[in-house]
Formats: sequence, structure tokens, C-alpha cells
Amino acid sequence: MHEVLPADRPREKLERHGASTLGDNELLAILVGHGSTGHTAMAVANTLLANAGGVQGLPKLHRATLLKQPGIGAAQASRIQAAVELGRRTLTRAPARRLQFRSGREVAAYLLPRFGAHVVEHFGVVLLDARHRLISARLISIGSVDQSVANPRDVYREAVLAGAPAVVIFHNHPSGDPTPSQDDVALTIRMKQAGQIVGIELVDHVILADTRYYSMKEQRLI
Repeated sequence: MHEVLPADRPREKLERHGASTLGDNELLAILVGHGSTGHTAMAVANTLLANAGGVQGLPKLHRATLLKQPGIGAAQASRIQAAVELGRRTLTRAPARRLQFRSGREVAAYLLPRFGAHVVEHFGVVLLDARHRLISARLISIGSVDQSVANPRDVYREAVLAGAPAVVIFHNHPSGDPTPSQDDVALTIRMKQAGQIVGIELVDHVILADTRYYSMKEQRLI
């Protein structure tokens, strides 16, 4: 087996040249640590990235899936999960001023780091003031791989309690394809009708994938 020179080992490269010079597999190898018998850290990292479909697939991996990977124990799985969550949080730092959403693209830019890469569907609501500025985002339900529970009563209860005159509903597609299903379109219509009854504007329904989104408003379905 070819032995990696000390200067080319991920940790030493990071110390000498900085983290930005490392590849995805090298950064992951540092989290894995020393590996285990028969499994070097780099080999484990390469296999894990291949199974995840690249670094963007890491947030979707359950802990149980990580633990099935040869060379990854409880400590390594915890470090990987913690690193993924830290990365997510660096993209969701609280802004200095309240965000104002003028388009589906702006809503998606806010939501994707938080909810775009999940292994099951998450359904929620973004609560807005009269100028469509962010009040808060609330998670309503967590469902299965291809379905989440979405009830107008739960959405508009959150809006009423927060005094929000407008809302954006959202959910993610674990498949990575944000194209709406017929059920998604029907849900949008039902939510809009319910909002008209209670006097709360449904601004948009945004469907999230890993890095892409679909805006019902942009597609003139609202």
C-alpha cells in the first residue's frame, strides 16, 4: 500500500496551507481521525462521500447509516454530524436587520440552508408582516420520505398567534427534485382558500430540494 508522505497528510496540509486547500475527502478524513484496522481515514472518507453522492449528501445521512460504514464508530459519526450542523448554522446566522422577501428566490435563499437537505419531508411556514418582512419561520410537521402532514388549521394558527398578516408555506423534497406533485398544487389551492377565509395572505408556496427550489408564485400557480 502506498504510504502518504507526512507533508501530504490532511492534518499537516491544513496546518501548513489552510483548510481551503483541502479536498472534500481530506476534510472529511480529518473528522474521521485515524480510521481503524484495515480502513485508513482517507479510504473511509472516500467511501462515505461516494455513498452520499458527494459532500452535499452528507446532511441526509442518518446516524444509523453512518455507523454502518466500515471504519466509522460512534465518535466519528458524532463528529461528522456535528460538523454538518455547524456548517448549516454558519449559513443561517441571524441577520443584522429583518429580512424582506420580494421573490420566491429570496425566500428559497433563506430556507434552503435550513431545510433543503433533509432525508424526510419537513413542512413549515414563514410568518411575515404587512411589508413581507420576516417575523419567524416555524416548522409545522416532519413526515416521511415522500410525505408530510400539512393542515391549514396549523399554519394559520401560527400566523394568528404571531399577528402575521401574510405567510409563505414551504416543504422539502428529499428526492432532490423540487417539481411539485399534483398533491402539492392541490395543497396550495386549499391553503390559499383557507387564508382568504381568515384574512391572511398566502404569498407563496416554496418547495425545496438540495440546492434548487420551486416557487408556486413565480410559476403563476398562486
